[in-house]
Amino acid sequence: MAFEWHCRPGAFVRLQPPWEKVELPEGHPGVSENSQVKVRANVGPFVSQWLVEHRDVIPGIQFRDVMLQGPFALWVHTHRFVPLGENACMLADEIDFRLPLGWLGKFVAGWFVHNKLSRMFRYRHAITKSDLEKIASRGLIHPRCILVSGASGLIGSALESFLQTQGHTVLRLVRRKAENADEIFWRPETGELDGASLGRIDAVVHLSGANVAGGRWTAIRRAAILDSRVQSTRILVNALRKLEHRPSVFVCASAVGYYGDRIGELSELEPAGHGFLAGVSDAWERESDQAQALGIRVVKLRIGVVLAAAGGALAKMLPVFRIGLGGRLGAGRQMMSWIALEDLLSVIEASIFDQQIAGPINAVSPHAVSNAGFTKAMGEVLNRPTVIPVPKFLLRLIFGQMADETLLANTHAVPAWLLGLKFRFRLSDIREALRETLGR
Repeated sequence: MAFEWHCRPGAFVRLQPPWEKVELPEGHPGVSENSQVKVRANVGPFVSQWLVEHRDVIPGIQFRDVMLQGPFALWVHTHRFVPLGENACMLADEIDFRLPLGWLGKFVAGWFVHNKLSRMFRYRHAITKSDLEKIASRGLIHPRCILVSGASGLIGSALESFLQTQGHTVLRLVRRKAENADEIFWRPETGELDGASLGRIDAVVHLSGANVAGGRWTAIRRAAILDSRVQSTRILVNALRKLEHRPSVFVCASAVGYYGDRIGELSELEPAGHGFLAGVSDAWERESDQAQALGIRVVKLRIGVVLAAAGGALAKMLPVFRIGLGGRLGAGRQMMSWIALEDLLSVIEASIFDQQIAGPINAVSPHAVSNAGFTKAMGEVLNRPTVIPVPKFLLRLIFGQMADETLLANTHAVPAWLLGLKFRFRLSDIREALRETLGR
């Protein structure tokens, strides 16, 4: 199974650490003898182009990645899969490399490369182990065809590679002309969607929506945030209504902003709060409920702050914290409901397959933290001081109402439904989550 997992579409992307910037300009052809893949990697301000060829492919035993073009004088990565019984194996990664410029290259960059590789493979092995354990615990299931909106975003792009390595087919909704068999054209702002391609889907994961933190909430921005969620959901549900073979589940993103700014622990039974974001989330969820009338199970994920170095709120904070200028926001007492990206992917997968999961679900870690607690954890993980607070008036001056409803809002959501189902969070501690996604 470990060898097969590495050969599936999405495996290369799945294994890339979130703190690295790596792209496959032409996608990945899969692992077969002499197949090649182009890789573009960023190291600080520098961009390196790689051309890698798969060689010595022995199914179930090994394959090698040999650099034909790239920044090293030599690079050969051997993946070995050593059986350890009927349902276990050892994955051994062997790297044979030489830096350019001989002893000078080794002297200047040798330590840097070794440290970078150690961080990378710790992450890769953790992801591989976790994913294979999920497959083993779930048992034999029929592969699904899953439609994903917002597939180019932080969550959607990670979800695509995760589902692919779990053995499923992913179809992506795109706002341009579809170029591949796994793409379906739509333009929600004009009501367009190529419904003829939807007949084969088994599940829908709807993540599309304008970025809430993309700018000050002007009247135009507010309308875009609301319409991008409600209108896109309406178009999707209407398209599903026309299908003879409908998907069994509709998983729709929402947000803990549904609860507004309030004191106390908030389970899924709490009503919607007050404010712009609460109204948007409530309208979004009500629109997704229309799929229930079609006999489709609806899951509404009230997602907290997603921790991932690759994007989102954490990526925006990192530059400030890395130079030692991070600090609490306001008094720092406001509670922050968060979830590691890896755990969120598992929640989405569980929502697709577990018939017991329906209605609103708080997709958050069971251990919310105060803003001051989060700030302290960031400082410890990055080994940086966090002594410069940002006063409320300054946040309000810069961001307006958005500051009160996002940065300063008190929202302590608890994943009551998931805990009741014994869902296992892999990264429920804030420091563990930060260490993994930052490679520290």
